[in-house]
Amino acid sequence: MRESIRIATRRSPLAIWQAEFVREKISELNPELEVELVAMNTKGDQTLDTALSGIGGKGLFIDELEIALRDGRADIAVHSLKDMPNTLSESFCVGAVCARGDPCDALVTNLSSSLKNLKPGSVVGTSSLRRRSQLLASHPHLEVRDIRGNVNTRLDKLDNGSYHAIILASIGLKRLKLHDRISSRLSIKEMLPAPGQGAIAVQCHVGDRSIKSLILPLHDEITGYCVTAERAVSARLNGNCQVPIAAYAELERERNEIVLRAMVGTIDGTSVLFTQDCDSPNKAVELGNRVGDKLLGLGADKILNDLAGI
Repeated sequence: MRESIRIATRRSPLAIWQAEFVREKISELNPELEVELVAMNTKGDQTLDTALSGIGGKGLFIDELEIALRDGRADIAVHSLKDMPNTLSESFCVGAVCARGDPCDALVTNLSSSLKNLKPGSVVGTSSLRRRSQLLASHPHLEVRDIRGNVNTRLDKLDNGSYHAIILASIGLKRLKLHDRISSRLSIKEMLPAPGQGAIAVQCHVGDRSIKSLILPLHDEITGYCVTAERAVSARLNGNCQVPIAAYAELERERNEIVLRAMVGTIDGTSVLFTQDCDSPNKAVELGNRVGDKLLGLGADKILNDLAGI
């Protein structure tokens, strides 16, 4: 009988919060287990002077954690689902997706309560091409610049005057008890989130049945269906950090259907394509593929081909 379980996690405060959340859930269900965190730095955490889109994208945040799983130093790894590539190593799977928190982005600024009230030329920081594209499409009077670092580092850069405003995930600020730093929560209509945003993923070995059964109770079925549809869109479009892609799905309970909205745009925001569709939860992958095909039909293929040539 298993006596302990080791959780691989990044060292950032938000990543530690997520790992502690998973540890508490496991301990509640299995009080006899010793649950240990194995914290480590990833390449994505260490390389802070270059935009993610220029250094390899999402895999930079999970590679070291997967190595720890492969080497036997950890039994599971905890990630922000939005940081995980669409295609994982054949050795690993996502064994559980916890109930999603707030999926929306947030404006953080000391100058205004909304994006539209920022003065022309105001500098807004974001590391996300998805956010950059949507920001410039709806607020072309703003200047968007890259920003890297964990949540507190980015807040420090804002406070020291390097930026007039920054865009962060609402859930990250809330989980770190920084609610008061949110100037305004950007609705789904204002800024469509990244696939999987707000959801915590628990990764494990494909063949480890005991671990899979241990973490299965952490899985939230509705969140699972929704993020599956979102990630299917991204996979259909070969999405990664180099591509401005957004996708958000939610369950419409009265009809028991998943409603999926998605976006592809140019980096400068001059062309932004939106579409949506719906289907039953058990057809989440088909829904995501269909929405991806709709975007391709609207011209996303040209945008993606142009980006590939950058």
